[in-house]
Amino acid sequence: MAEKKRIRANDTVKIIAGKDRGKTGRVLRFDGDKNRVFVEGMNMVKKAVKKQRQNEQGGIIEVEAPIDVSNVMPVSKGQPTRVGVRLDKDGKKHRVARRTGEDL
Repeated sequence: MAEKKRIRANDTVKIIAGKDRGKTGRVLRFDGDKNRVFVEGMNMVKKAVKKQRQNEQGGIIEVEAPIDVSNVMPVSKGQPTRVGVRLDKDGKKHRVARRTGEDL
């Protein structure tokens, strides 16, 4: 079951669990169905790739593997923070950093 979308693509996040704990990176994409995020340069795995075209090279490449959304926290002003929601006068929702109170 998908939970609320507190993290979006292009957010800066800090990894709080796993082999890359403590590192910070940018979210490449968010998979809401599986509650997973792909963080740039984090959780790298080796993948065997077959040659597709005449001039393309096959072999073993490194790609980002998904990380569970519970293992990352958004970063605001260099500090990891929880995410809250604030309503505008128009009824629009805005994501807000709990630590600093600013919009994400």
